[in-house]
Amino acid sequence: MATLPAHATGSYVTDAQLTNGTPCPGYAVRHVLGHLLGLSVAFRDAGRKDLGATTDTGPQSALPDVGPAWRAELPKALDELAEAWRDPAAWTGMTRAGGIDMPAEVTAAVALDELVVHGWDLARATGQPYTPDPAALESAHAFLRAAAEEGDRGDGIFGPVVPVPAAAPLLDRTLGLSGRDPGWTRSA
Repeated sequence: MATLPAHATGSYVTDAQLTNGTPCPGYAVRHVLGHLLGLSVAFRDAGRKDLGATTDTGPQSALPDVGPAWRAELPKALDELAEAWRDPAAWTGMTRAGGIDMPAEVTAAVALDELVVHGWDLARATGQPYTPDPAALESAHAFLRAAAEEGDRGDGIFGPVVPVPAAAPLLDRTLGLSGRDPGWTRSA
């Protein structure tokens, strides 16, 4: 399981940038960071098969936010998430995240997709470069392509597929499948 680069976990996000808009509709940087903190804990617990309040709460239950200690909490949660999924047992059987029971391997794919897409959201919203781990990007693309082919897109955070040329870079094609416009720029 990949983790976010340092710029996405707070090393380069300034307090002034916390209110910046992001490609994630209705979410400022602080909300995406809060979402990443919450999902890191939930998917960590899903990997550990430690099911309960953290794995039962749906992502739309409340607008996520960060507290004053987020710069220490988020990297710790991301490290724990990665560690949980290094255990081969994490990948077997069923588990739960966001209140949804899924095969563990699907749960891992969802978590990785969230990290890749929201890492880009943060990088774009804060003017940082973003180059996700190639294996993580491949996994996110495959996951989103399969979801798009099933037609199970809904109108959630990721939204409808945005058309992207077939010759576009893999990151752009992945973002399009996630409902993101790869050309998104923050309004001044």
